[in-house]
Amino acid sequence: MQVTVRDLDGDDAGTLDLPRVFEEPVRPDLVKRAVLAAQANRTQEYGADEYAGLRTTAESPGSGRGMAHVPQANGQGARVPQTVGGRGAHPPKAEKDHGLDLNDKERKAAVRSAVAATTDTELVADRGHNFDEDVELPLVVSDEFEDLVKTKEVAAFLEAVGVHADVERADEGRTVRAGQGKLRGRKYKEPTSILFVTSSEHGPSKAARNLAGVDVATGREVNAEDLAPGAEPGRLTAWTESAVEEVAER
Repeated sequence: MQVTVRDLDGDDAGTLDLPRVFEEPVRPDLVKRAVLAAQANRTQEYGADEYAGLRTTAESPGSGRGMAHVPQANGQGARVPQTVGGRGAHPPKAEKDHGLDLNDKERKAAVRSAVAATTDTELVADRGHNFDEDVELPLVVSDEFEDLVKTKEVAAFLEAVGVHADVERADEGRTVRAGQGKLRGRKYKEPTSILFVTSSEHGPSKAARNLAGVDVATGREVNAEDLAPGAEPGRLTAWTESAVEEVAER
């Protein structure tokens, strides 16, 4: 498969033969397993206090009084699960392992599948991304992109290649999160937009971080969750020439 390489002005800068990884069959089932495993494996352990609901002097009145055997203190039931302030019946245990196992072959196949999904124009559009009709996917840019250090330079490139509308979609879709999460450092929910895959994170990550929904990853480390947020393959992705060479070795 051949693809046109774009320069920073959006003009043709030659062609590139894509490696076989871009022609892998798309396996949404494998991608979903890999993404769910990644999310589960970074889940923080949590559990109830071992003595929650048990810090009481309540005692059961025993038999022979015509009363329930529920422990009481100050005329109220206590300690047992069905009482106000009592212990939990089956509370979460801090020692529980929330992780999910995934075979190495499955994980690698999921990454290859997610990479291949970035070449499917229909799949990318169905995922909700906005871009011009004449945009050729996958979007490959010359390595000079990795030297950008200013956000306005990245925005100008996106305008030139016809995909800046996706950043605008993410910016307009930013909403305040419902619930307690907004008190815990994650006040806003923001749609995912473009992923830049480069051979170096230093310059592009600083230049792109202020654009709504944009992420930057390297070809050696990009994973299924980067390429398929929410376990939905087909993220709008821009690759540098060096990143294409790196991902070919995966």
